[in-house]
Amino acid sequence: MKIISIREKPSYKDIAIQYFQKRWANEATMKIYEDCISNSIFAQRPLPQWYLLLNDREEIVGGAGLITNDFISRMDLYPWVCALYIEKEHRGNAYGKLLLDKAKEDASEAGFSNLYLCTDHRGYYEKFGFYYLAEGYHPWGEHSRIYAFDLQR
Repeated sequence: MKIISIREKPSYKDIAIQYFQKRWANEATMKIYEDCISNSIFAQRPLPQWYLLLNDREEIVGGAGLITNDFISRMDLYPWVCALYIEKEHRGNAYGKLLLDKAKEDASEAGFSNLYLCTDHRGYYEKFGFYYLAEGYHPWGEHSRIYAFDLQR
């Protein structure tokens, strides 16, 4: 398995855009992924970052992002892991951990002391050292659990 940073390998940009759009977007949100991933390549700051996880045959196994806010009310917290996805046929192999570890590494190297994510999943992220922090609220009226990871421990 290898993790590709879209910023470091911009030739993967269009593949990444299509991948994240297919997994996370709807008709109204397609441009969000296109715009964010396209502009992440030229960002002068450590965020945003987008990653693809590839197997030995160069097939996409999963992906994730590292961003400043995941459409959640706690804008005082950042950076955020977002859009973590592992293809169904590859689940159960701890591949999500590889992407989370890359996000942790990049966030730590950028000088952040914590890493956050929002989810409705219970029990998954705790396996990788994340702990429940609070409820957060989305602009579309839903809420999600916010988890944190201490990068300084």
